Amino acid sequence: MVLPKDTLYSIAWRFNLDYHDLARWNNIGPDFRITAGQTLTLIPSTRAANVPKAPAAAHATAPRTNNPPLSNSPGLSWVWPTDRYAPPQPVSGGGILIAGRVGQDVRAASSGRVVYNGSGIRGYGNLIIIKHGENLLSAYAHNRESMVHEGEEVATGQVIGHMGEGAPAKPVLYFEIRRNGKPIDPLPFLPK
Repeated sequence: MVLPKDTLYSIAWRFNLDYHDLARWNNIGPDFRITAGQTLTLIPSTRAANVPKAPAAAHATAPRTNNPPLSNSPGLSWVWPTDRYAPPQPVSGGGILIAGRVGQDVRAASSGRVVYNGSGIRGYGNLIIIKHGENLLSAYAHNRESMVHEGEEVATGQVIGHMGEGAPAKPVLYFEIRRNGKPIDPLPFLPK
């Protein structure tokens, strides 16, 4: 059931789904608008499974690799989301932990639109999600404070928040990139 602060993106993120699929399975329009109290189906219905997929939907379900080609993000440039004082630590599931200092700037790794800003997704603390193009999302978890609002357009390198503490009470930014709802290795996107 949709809670008051839920968005289609946050629900898709929570259940590791592509928000396009979630919208299609629930007959949600192109504005991706949902309402509190609404019940959503998290798997395709039998009827939806028998409907031929549009070419874009077929692309969304194509096999995924851990090292996606950067050419799939035309026009996007990427920067590190925060200053690094040590090499990033890979996290099982696709993201990286970047150690730092409480309060240091967290920046948009690439330009896009803020589609989620809140603490309603368990395990991520104060989380910011930015949509980049049609199939890429980036996530910035464990922020002490946010400097952006949902729906806001952000530029590459723009300060979007300040680093807080993750588990176990250490200053850290958890950074993740998702393609079609699935976590992928963010390191190929970031400068060497």
